[in-house]
Amino acid sequence: MSRSDEIPVPQPAQGPRAFGLPGTLVQRWNALAVLACGATVLVLGYRHRWTNDDALIYTRTVRQILAGNGPVYNVGERAETSTGTLWQWLLAAGSTVPGVDDPLRLAVALGLLCTVAGFLLALDGTRRMLRLRRPAGALLPVGVLVLLPLCATWDYATSGLESGLTFGYLGGCWWLLVRARSDPEPEPDREPDPGPIPERNRKASALRGLRRALTAPGRALPATAFVFGLGPLVRPDLVLVGAVFLAALWVVRRPRPRTALAWAGAAVALPGGYELFRAGYYGVLVPLPAIAKEASGSQWGYGWYYLRNTLDPYLLWVPLGLLAAYGVLHLVRTRHGSGDGGGSGISGGSGSADGSGSGGCAPGVPRGADAALTVAPVLAGLLSALFVVKVGGDFMHGRMVLPALFLLLLPVLLLPFGRAATVLTAAVAGWGMVCLVALRPPLGSLEDERIVFDSHSIYQQALGAHHPVSQYDHTAAPRDFTLVARHALREGGHTLVLRLPRDAGFPLVPLAQRVRAPVAGAEARLGLAGAVLPLDGRVVDILGLGNPLGAHTEPVSHRKAGHEKPLNRAWILADLTAPGAPVPRGVDPRRVRAARHALTCGPLPDLLDSTRAPLTPGRFWSNLRGSWSRTTLRIPPDPLVAERRLC
Repeated sequence: MSRSDEIPVPQPAQGPRAFGLPGTLVQRWNALAVLACGATVLVLGYRHRWTNDDALIYTRTVRQILAGNGPVYNVGERAETSTGTLWQWLLAAGSTVPGVDDPLRLAVALGLLCTVAGFLLALDGTRRMLRLRRPAGALLPVGVLVLLPLCATWDYATSGLESGLTFGYLGGCWWLLVRARSDPEPEPDREPDPGPIPERNRKASALRGLRRALTAPGRALPATAFVFGLGPLVRPDLVLVGAVFLAALWVVRRPRPRTALAWAGAAVALPGGYELFRAGYYGVLVPLPAIAKEASGSQWGYGWYYLRNTLDPYLLWVPLGLLAAYGVLHLVRTRHGSGDGGGSGISGGSGSADGSGSGGCAPGVPRGADAALTVAPVLAGLLSALFVVKVGGDFMHGRMVLPALFLLLLPVLLLPFGRAATVLTAAVAGWGMVCLVALRPPLGSLEDERIVFDSHSIYQQALGAHHPVSQYDHTAAPRDFTLVARHALREGGHTLVLRLPRDAGFPLVPLAQRVRAPVAGAEARLGLAGAVLPLDGRVVDILGLGNPLGAHTEPVSHRKAGHEKPLNRAWILADLTAPGAPVPRGVDPRRVRAARHALTCGPLPDLLDSTRAPLTPGRFWSNLRGSWSRTTLRIPPDPLVAERRLC
C-alpha cells in the first residue's frame, strides 16, 4: 500500500449544524414579510394596551360565572350584558387557569394574541390564494400596509373587548376558505386492507390513521363550516360574514346535497343551541345591548358620519383609491390576456399552496370557485360596512369599521411582485409613513352633534394611567360614584346610590326589603359600577345596556350611539324602593307613582318575571315561548305616558 493510500479522508463535522432558514431566498422573503407584519401588530398593540368601561362589563359577568351565579350581571336577575358571547366564555375558561386573578388583564393578553393570530392567518391565507396561480415568486405586503399605520388598529388589538377575537375569527375564516379551495378533491377509493397488524405496531398505525383522517382532503370541511357558523357568537352582526363564507364554501367545493346539509348542520349547531338557551334563560332572542342599541333600526345619516370619522382622519381614501385602481387595471389586463411585467394575480387558477405545484387549471375545480374565493371577503366587508352605517355606527372611533376594512383588504394583503405592484406598494408605504407619524383621530367632544370619542385617549386622561389594564386602574380613580358607593358599603345601610340627571348628585335612598342586595347603584358607567359593587350588589344601568326594563324603552336621544335610552329615575325608584320611600330632589314624585302603577300593568310584570323569577322548567318554557314578543316590546320612557298606555 502506498503512502497516498494512508491520507485520511475528511469526514463531516459531528455536532450541531449552523442555523439556516429553509427554502429559497424568495420563500424566506415571503415568510419574513408575513412574520414582520405580525410582529408589528404585536409590538404596536402592546405599546397601546388599555381597557375601557365596556371591558369591565365582560369581566363582572365572568366573575359571576366563576362564583357559581351563572352568566348574569346581578345575582337574581338574568340579564345578558355581553355582546360577544364567545369572548365572555373564553375569558371565563381562561380565568380558571391558576395564577389568573384579574380577568381584565387576561382580556388584554388574550385579545392581543387573537389579533396577532388573525393577522398571521389572514396573511398566510392570502399567500396561499396567490400560490394557486403563481406557485413561485416574491410577494409584496400592500393591503396590510393600510391597516398597520392606523391608530384604531393598535387600540383595538387590546381594549379588553371582543375586537381581538373578531380579528382572529375573520383571519381564521379566510385561511380556512383558501385551504378548502387549495385542497384537492378527496379520492373515493379506499386503501387496500393491510391485513392483520402486529400488536406492537397497532398503536403507531392507529396514530397514523387518526392523522390521515384529520388531514385528508375534504375531511376538515365540516369543521370549517362549524367555524364559519360561530360568527353570531363572536358578535351578532358577524352572522352576515359567516353566511357569506358558507356560501363561498359551497361554490368552491360544490358538495352533494347531503353533504351540504351536513355542513349547514355543523354551522348552526352551536349558535342554534345557544339561541335556544338564550331564549329560555334570558327570555329574549338577542343580548340586551342589541335591544338597547336598536340594532334593527336605521340611522343612515349618523352611520355615514361615523364611517367618515374613521376614513377622513387617516386619509384612507388615498390607499383605498389606489388599491381600487390597481384592481381595475388587473381586471382589464386579465380580460386582454396580458400581465404587468412581473405577474399579477388577485384571484387564481390552481396549483400548490406551498409553492411546489404548477399553474394551470386543475381538473375537478368547480366553475366560479376562484371568483368566489376573491369575492367572498369583499362582499362580506361591504355588507359589514353597510350594516354599521345602517345602525348609526358607534361612539368609539374606528371600532366597528375595522372588521369591514379588514375583510375588504384580505385578497390584497399581499400582491405578487411586478412593476404595477411595486409602484403601488411604494405609494401605499408613503401614505403609511405619513399616517404613522402625523395622522391621528379626533379626540371627540360632548358638544358634538354626534359623539364619537377617541376612547383610548379619553380613558388615559380620565384614569390618569398610561396603560389602564387592570380593574384597580379603573376603580382607584377618585370618581364621585366610587366614593359614595364605598361609603354606602361601609355604612351597611341597605341603600341605593342614585345618580341624578345632569350629574346633580348621588343621594342615598333606602332599598325595599324585597331587594336582596347589600347595596345597589344606579350609574351610567355600567362597567365601573360592576367593578365597585360586590357581586351580590345590584347594579342598575341608567342607559339600558344591562337593564331589562331600560333596554325596552323607546329611544329619546341620538347624540351618542348605544346610549339613546337614558332611564327616567322614577322607574328605578319604583322598581327598587318601597312605597313611601323618600324621593330625592330632582325626581318627580308623580312619575314615581305612575311608574309603580305601570310596573303592574300589561306586559311589564311578565318582562320582569322572565329575568327575576326562579328558573324552573316551567319558567324556561314560558321564557322560550314569549321570547319574540319580549324582544320586540317597547315601553314609553315617560312613566306618565306608560301608565296611560299600559294601564
